[in-house]
Amino acid sequence: MRWDKENINRTNVLETLEIEFLFCYNVIGGKMETYIKGNFRRSIYKSDKGYVIGIFKVRETNDEKLLDYVNKTITFTGYFYDLNEDDTYIFYGEGTNHPRYGFQFQVSNYETVKPTDKEGVIEFLSSDLFPGIGEKLAGTIVETLGDDALDKILKEPECLNLVPKLTQKKALKIVNTLKKYEESHQIIVYLNELGFNMREALSIYNYYRSSSIKVIEDNIYRITYDLNDITFNKVDKAAFNLNILKDDERRLEALVFYVMKSMIYQNGDSYLEKAMIKNAVKNFSGIDIDDKLDTVFEKLVLEDKIYIDGEDYYLKDIWLAEDFIVNSLYNMVNKNKKDININDLLNELEDIYGIKYNDKQREAISKAISNNFLIITGGPGTGKTTIINAIANIYGRINKLDYDELTNDLVLLAPTGRASKRMSESTGLPASTIHRFLKWNKETLEFMINEDNKSNVKMVIVDEASMIDINLFYSLLKGLKSNVKMILVGDYNQLPSVGPGTLLRDFILSDCIDVVHLDLLYRQDEDSYINTLALEIKEGEVGENFLNTYSDYTFLKCSSQYIKKNLKNICLQILDKGYDYKRVQLLAPMYKGENGIDLLNKELQEIFNPADSVKREIKYGDVIFRENDKILQLVNMPDDNIYNGDIGIIKYIKYGNTSKSGKNELYVDFDGNLVKYSPKDFASIKHGFIISIHKSQGSEFEVVVMPVTRAYNRMLYKKLIYTGITRAKRRLIIIGEPEAFVKAIYNNNEYIRNSKLLDKIRYKFENS
Repeated sequence: MRWDKENINRTNVLETLEIEFLFCYNVIGGKMETYIKGNFRRSIYKSDKGYVIGIFKVRETNDEKLLDYVNKTITFTGYFYDLNEDDTYIFYGEGTNHPRYGFQFQVSNYETVKPTDKEGVIEFLSSDLFPGIGEKLAGTIVETLGDDALDKILKEPECLNLVPKLTQKKALKIVNTLKKYEESHQIIVYLNELGFNMREALSIYNYYRSSSIKVIEDNIYRITYDLNDITFNKVDKAAFNLNILKDDERRLEALVFYVMKSMIYQNGDSYLEKAMIKNAVKNFSGIDIDDKLDTVFEKLVLEDKIYIDGEDYYLKDIWLAEDFIVNSLYNMVNKNKKDININDLLNELEDIYGIKYNDKQREAISKAISNNFLIITGGPGTGKTTIINAIANIYGRINKLDYDELTNDLVLLAPTGRASKRMSESTGLPASTIHRFLKWNKETLEFMINEDNKSNVKMVIVDEASMIDINLFYSLLKGLKSNVKMILVGDYNQLPSVGPGTLLRDFILSDCIDVVHLDLLYRQDEDSYINTLALEIKEGEVGENFLNTYSDYTFLKCSSQYIKKNLKNICLQILDKGYDYKRVQLLAPMYKGENGIDLLNKELQEIFNPADSVKREIKYGDVIFRENDKILQLVNMPDDNIYNGDIGIIKYIKYGNTSKSGKNELYVDFDGNLVKYSPKDFASIKHGFIISIHKSQGSEFEVVVMPVTRAYNRMLYKKLIYTGITRAKRRLIIIGEPEAFVKAIYNNNEYIRNSKLLDKIRYKFENS
């Protein structure tokens, strides 16, 4: 069969190839942008988003300042789709000379230079880009078609029929590879011209591939639905370049959806009311779309992006999550229970560990073994950890499991790394974060353990369950088989989850699920007060005792203007008493202000880890990171097994002139897990000498110091203060104004999240 256009058009493009050809008209203000031309040598670092640090051999430049680098290798940085050692590139950007990094070229755009001379074309066609096309065959192609063979093939693919001994299969590879090369070039250039930077253009191209231009021409606002790392405002600016009007229905739909999503994840609501959405859209965009709002809602419903439940407006995925959770919960609770008498086993454990379980603890352990779903709730010192240990032990004994079998059948989970580490230490069994158990894939942004690939575990115990939001619990349930047993352990008087919903609270208040309330304090001696204070705050019965001093508790009266000075004095005294600052944690409600976290961290750094000639340090913005600094993680990094809220210590710093990357690097020790941070990662950490009470959830600290002042006014409410004081394991020091403390513990006026999960649970259990 002869090679012709009809056959080419029927052929699928090779999807596995990831090659690009970029060409940019790099003219700024009528002047050619600085460029260097040469060859890519190797990558030093490449992120999953396409950020590359690499080595480049300079052959040519249009900037006199860079002539000294011709025929030398330099370091470059920038965003790239792919780089090939067989290609010649033109990099556009600017050279910078940093006292620590040395010279590097920061690339803003680039193009691949297609070879034009005979030898270059032969070398190109016989490279790894074209499997099976050796140098001899490449030479035959050039001899037959000429030095402009590449352009001819792209314009008239059937010209390959003229090449002797070239099979149809190999000809097809050549055509598809060149098309892919050309396609990515055109798409990236198109996206750059619309206003997307290289990182954003790569993100869009990697998601839509060959469909990128079609998607954008049909509806550029699809990007706001599909890609979380590109903002609505950025897409909106690009849409303006496409002459899309402000009242275009595609824009209005994306605007409403974006506002709804932002509000839900900012406030933790599961649904929104129409008036809230209308006002938020107007505040965000400055336009009033009252007359079009219902039409926009109808279209978003048809496109499965939102769900309207009466007067309540959901994101569709959250509505589905609520429904799935309710049905799964009903099925677990109503499965046949196995009443198992474990009194003898409990007596054995009491003898082994030298403890005595109270009636509530025995009830919790017994129900955990018999029930398919159970909630165990209680404040600090009520024995939750002791119970988890007993449940795991007895489950293994009843089922006659050795250690390996037990760790296959039973899994211990928590929302944070520190909480999972505590579980592991208390039980002697492995424990994991929920994200790690579900195998989060940062490339696909999906869990690998899911409804199509379920885990085989038979029993799941989840600690710190108050921190779990609807989406995470939904994902967990989808990854488990229907015969699984589940125990949730937590204190619902603490702050709710960062994400949407009030899951643990709704489960407990539904009265449809077995709940064991632990109320007897164990972690307490006669002259201690922390756990008593927690109980008093929870029950709303705090007296004057909070001003007294106990073996584990002190309240230091102090007006707002002296808090900083007194905090520093307290920290110096703590160090003088031999406490390692790694065991001491300061907590505050707010980041900004004179007594806010940001300013206090700078002051406390000089107390806990002052500058020293033997300690390396680097500056990032207005922050100085120093060896031995305490560091707080701000985002989840599952691949490194660290998560939002984890606390570590900067073990050591490498300067750019000694690191392989040529960049400054921080190495942070998270309880034995050493994690490397490059400059691009520095925004994901901050000093952790003092952290927010929100970030402290899921953690315990030997000593907690907590300032409380009227300056924190809008953040002074009961659950926040309760969460803060329950982080203290051995000693709690509160410093500030007693009236501010009293105001906080009697202030129940926290933001009440919109959630229908409670009503849905009750309806399901009453009507099924």
